[in-house]
Amino acid sequence: MSIDAFAVIAEPTRRRILDALCGSESSVGELVDALGVSQPTVSKHLKVLRDAGFVTCRTAAQQRIYGIDTRPFQAVDGWLEPYRRLWTRHLDALERHLDSQE
Repeated sequence: MSIDAFAVIAEPTRRRILDALCGSESSVGELVDALGVSQPTVSKHLKVLRDAGFVTCRTAAQQRIYGIDTRPFQAVDGWLEPYRRLWTRHLDALERHLDSQE
């Protein structure tokens, strides 16, 4: 079954979890404290993120430590590339126009 990366990251709490994990790996408890949401909520969203491949999980003593896996973001980046080129062309045209006004 194919996972829709956009459906996974569309949920705001999951994006907040990913933002928190960008800085460093974290335990569920650290994410609960950082996000101010309940432990069951964080665990539910971590399961979705883990099943979709966005986060990794390792065990350290009694804790599960979560981190970012960048591979699913490559699909998002690939989809965004044509739009990035489009914006770059438009911004370059705007820069040329503004330069000609001086």
